[in-house]
Amino acid sequence: MMPHEVQDHYFRQAKREGYLSRAAYKLIEIDDRKRLLRHGDWVLDCGAAPGSWLQVAAKRVGARGVIVGIDRQPITHHFEDGNIRLIEGDLQETPAEALLRIARGEMGQPRLFDVALSDMAPMTSGDRTTDHHLSVRLCHTVLDRCAEVLRPGGHLVMKVFEGEAYPELVARVRRLFETLKGFVPKASRPQSTEIYIVARKFRGPGAEQATLSHFELDQPPRRRPSRGWGDG
Repeated sequence: MMPHEVQDHYFRQAKREGYLSRAAYKLIEIDDRKRLLRHGDWVLDCGAAPGSWLQVAAKRVGARGVIVGIDRQPITHHFEDGNIRLIEGDLQETPAEALLRIARGEMGQPRLFDVALSDMAPMTSGDRTTDHHLSVRLCHTVLDRCAEVLRPGGHLVMKVFEGEAYPELVARVRRLFETLKGFVPKASRPQSTEIYIVARKFRGPGAEQATLSHFELDQPPRRRPSRGWGDG
């Protein structure tokens, strides 16, 4: 397919299948390949608006699972799935206890999240270097939250724009998770330089103190050239 045909294909498919955005197919492909979401999982969706990843996750974790979506933008869609819970707020400013409290509800037992997801992107300026570093900053915020709310052995998927700070970000993810891979879904726009970090088996909050000497630094996967950032 030509680039514009790929874009139109996923846009039309999302309309037909009832997804709130074409980004749903990114998470679908990632999870089909990596098998991160399981029935009964608790999932934190960071930067969840407009809600397509919430829709995908809700189907995959089932009625016994819980998905908490947080975004500074209001998510106005009325979800039929009763396992989706929403917070309108800033991930960095929202206490970890608030995230866990809304997940467990009134009668639920205390526990941590099994999977953290982030399709967040900054308000782009048009300058590649600036936008890349803003994207990396968001990823570090997600990692900060993982240290507080993700269970040992849990998994992470988060988007980042490629650039010079990518190896440093990967090094931090390596300290926190046992394995990671970079992945570019087919549904990503051709002009975008987004890449998804898929990390497995969270080592626990104390892992941040580990040294880098035991880890091999990953490089971004080969991908088509890009002319800009795109919006996912």
